[in-house]
Amino acid sequence: MAGFDKVVHSYDEALAGFKDGMTVMVGGFGLCGIPEGLIKKVYELGNKGLTVISNNAGVDGFGLGLWLEKRQIKTMIASYVGENALFEKLLLSGEMEVILTPQGTLAEKCRAGGAGIPAFYTATGYGTKVAEGKPTANFDGRDYVLERSLTSDFSLVKAWKADRFGNLVFRKTAMNFNPMMATAGRVTVAEVEEIVEPGELDPQYIHTPGIYVHRVIKGTHFEKRIEQRTVRKA
Repeated sequence: MAGFDKVVHSYDEALAGFKDGMTVMVGGFGLCGIPEGLIKKVYELGNKGLTVISNNAGVDGFGLGLWLEKRQIKTMIASYVGENALFEKLLLSGEMEVILTPQGTLAEKCRAGGAGIPAFYTATGYGTKVAEGKPTANFDGRDYVLERSLTSDFSLVKAWKADRFGNLVFRKTAMNFNPMMATAGRVTVAEVEEIVEPGELDPQYIHTPGIYVHRVIKGTHFEKRIEQRTVRKA
């Protein structure tokens, strides 16, 4: 990797500098658009004490569920955690701190963090446990709660295509949390399905500019599991 060329050729290079105790954003929604290879590499490295910001924690044995197996996550900041029995066990036993956050608020926390906005007011969660201990204010007769924005030491995201300069294109619903998390990491690593040369991506359809992306790696295998397969009875 040199100059504007963000491409790295191994997961070791992609995660250089990744340490215990870091705050990590991981893109995806359920199992859609998750950086599978990067997640697996962190699992292999065995880093501990991580604060993880992600919509959910994968499922048992896959996605962020792998990190739960090794007790790598100290604090989980998420909005949905209903598909993982081990997650429930770690939460109820007190082995892992869980900060549940309304989904839209979580997305805005990441977007605002990437935009350099330290906090914002939202009506979501006012008067509930979500708002306990947080400043509140009234604007035009409506009550709001102040939410701090989020940033991370590393943001691990999954994109469809990238060029060597780090410009990213996401495919359909795999955009989910990936674009805003890509902007909020001190080091953002994008795992992609295809890397093209600069100029091959239509500028009108670039979702995340390369200025936000520090490393790009072409994934070697994407399982792309279906989280809940529902079929009609014959």
